[in-house]
Amino acid sequence: MRCDPIDRKAEASVQTCHTGACGCFSRRSLLRSFSAAAAATTLSAPAVWAQGASPAPSAKPHRIDVHHHFYPPFLIEAWQKANVRTTPVVIRWKLQATLDQMDKGGVATAMLSLPTGLNFQNLGAEDNKRMTRMVNEYGMQAVKEHPARFGMFAFMPMPDLDATLKEIEYAFAVLKADGIGLNTSYDGKWLGDPAFKPVMDELNRRKAVVFVHPVRPECCDSLMSYVPSSFAEYPQETNRTVLSLLFGGGFTRTRDIKWIFCHGGAAVPLLANRVKSLAKIQVRNAAEVLPNGVDFELQRLYYETANAAFVPNLTALLKYVPISQVVFGTDYPYVTVEENVGDLLKAGLSAAELKAIDNENAMRLIPRLKA
Repeated sequence: MRCDPIDRKAEASVQTCHTGACGCFSRRSLLRSFSAAAAATTLSAPAVWAQGASPAPSAKPHRIDVHHHFYPPFLIEAWQKANVRTTPVVIRWKLQATLDQMDKGGVATAMLSLPTGLNFQNLGAEDNKRMTRMVNEYGMQAVKEHPARFGMFAFMPMPDLDATLKEIEYAFAVLKADGIGLNTSYDGKWLGDPAFKPVMDELNRRKAVVFVHPVRPECCDSLMSYVPSSFAEYPQETNRTVLSLLFGGGFTRTRDIKWIFCHGGAAVPLLANRVKSLAKIQVRNAAEVLPNGVDFELQRLYYETANAAFVPNLTALLKYVPISQVVFGTDYPYVTVEENVGDLLKAGLSAAELKAIDNENAMRLIPRLKA
């Protein structure tokens, strides 16, 4: 979906689009809004999270949702003041609604992440770092107050490599985040690009869980102005970044990163054999970057089920990867928890397979969740 900045004379604009929603606003208006809203809310985050604690459900929740978004009030307030157009489910986001949805869908723990289509890099280096830190501290407050109900994949100030390396250190050493959230691309470069090697190497050194969320691609977002990017281009972003890591040697080099890719891996299970076959004749250094082959690398990744728990999707995924590599996700609030659970229960899986997807595989990824 294409967007026209509200302030056409601004030197730079920031855009945020997800699932067909799109907001465009000037750098000046965003900074004014964030400054005012953040000053009023940052220090009171604990009180905001504490409001409306949900009573214990009658049936004990057991699922772990690895794809669950949140929106700090200062972020929503800034959008509204800057006349940002976004979906009603975002504007209406409340902690109570999140907990209610979790209870209705039998979710014990939701791994919070900022929708990574958001990017503060156009605000400038210092504001990018400041907003990233504010979001991460706010999200981790939820984990502190509800440790059994929430986990956190910390947002990163990419593509600023130095700032990202510092935020990784802060996220793990101070905030005690459960993992890191990354976009599929930054500035038109996918995660396998050599420019991002220092970040990937550091995440590998830390044996980090890395949740990769698709974004609007800079290369192709305007191909069809009447078709929202989320319909096809978001899944294509997952395909592109997986292939970039595959043939850029990123997966081979980062064997200790526990990668999670969204929406059933998009078309990765369908493309795998085609890629493997053609790589023999079209990729000269395939043996060098993939000494163990295409299947070895792709089948060790983790894939979550948000808006992809349909029979055709899951059939393709589970015919290619073992059940141990599939985890439950919802993409809440864009898709309800109940809708995702309903789709999964209609997929014809055995009780053991459902248990593996519901929580066992996620607990293996994040041992803290076993407590």
